[in-house]
Amino acid sequence: MKKILWCLIMAPFFCAAQSYSIKPLNESAKTSLRGLSVVSDQVTWVSGSNGSVGKTTDGGNTWKWMKPKGYEKIDFRDIEAFDEQNAVIVGIASPAYILKTTDGGETWTESYKNVDSAIFLDGVSFWDKNKGIIFGDPINDKLQLLKTMDAGKTWQDISANLKNNMAKGEASFAASGTTVKTLADGKTWIATGGTVSNIYFSPDYGQTWQVFKCPILQGENSTGPFSVDFFNGKKGIVVGGNYVKDKENTNNVLLSNDGGKTWQKPATPVLGFRSAVTYLNAKTLIATGTSGTDLSTDGGLNWKHISDKSFNAVQKAKKGKVVVLAGDKGTIYQLETVN
Repeated sequence: MKKILWCLIMAPFFCAAQSYSIKPLNESAKTSLRGLSVVSDQVTWVSGSNGSVGKTTDGGNTWKWMKPKGYEKIDFRDIEAFDEQNAVIVGIASPAYILKTTDGGETWTESYKNVDSAIFLDGVSFWDKNKGIIFGDPINDKLQLLKTMDAGKTWQDISANLKNNMAKGEASFAASGTTVKTLADGKTWIATGGTVSNIYFSPDYGQTWQVFKCPILQGENSTGPFSVDFFNGKKGIVVGGNYVKDKENTNNVLLSNDGGKTWQKPATPVLGFRSAVTYLNAKTLIATGTSGTDLSTDGGLNWKHISDKSFNAVQKAKKGKVVVLAGDKGTIYQLETVN
């Protein structure tokens, strides 16, 4: 009775957070998973190193692993799936590739290739099933931007739309494919880090851009925001830190209530470096990284550590309630509520 009263009166957040745990769906594959796309409660796609792509169509009970022929050594750091048949994967470094499948991964079509020695693609996000954007580290001080209007069949270079030059040492991180966020109305946020951290915002499908300062930990090539998410056009979050000091949590999570223009620290931060964050609903968020996973039930103001296990990515089902985490050695887990 005392515990129940304490939960109701003194600390509803922390008691609620204690009701979450994670369970394994897959723990054996020779790949470091960073790409994650949870389509529904049944369908999830993952992608990673060694040319690997994985898919489940039964809620994680079984997994099909595949390697696109001719791309067996590519690191596919991000993936966007639309259903169990259609998906786009992004191979990051020179030569950088974008591949598309329409038959569940049986065959893949190359829709983009870039052999520039400086190319490094960081993430992909779609506004809807046809319109999407991919961004990459700067070439000649210009953020690289690609746009598709046909579900990834073709890609147009729209880098010239962003007039601002990036600072020396400013780039982004392809740790989870989530340093870019899109909403269905055309809004786009891209987070950069390193020597300088900025939020690049477009209200109109990448046609025009604004730049906002992001006061997260920065100044070194291993620091900055590693993930950005927005629940709507106003409410957003960035997480990150220093990936070489993943147990430190100095200024590594910030919240925005004005679309990314300004940022504030939460009352209780995440426990360490975090490479991915996502809203489960307006109040509940989950953040994960190599030093563990944290959960908030009050809009990101206070965080509770729920696991020490290492992950790179986390995502909620686009159509459904399932929350999936993915990491090294083919590790795939699912968030569970414990009664």
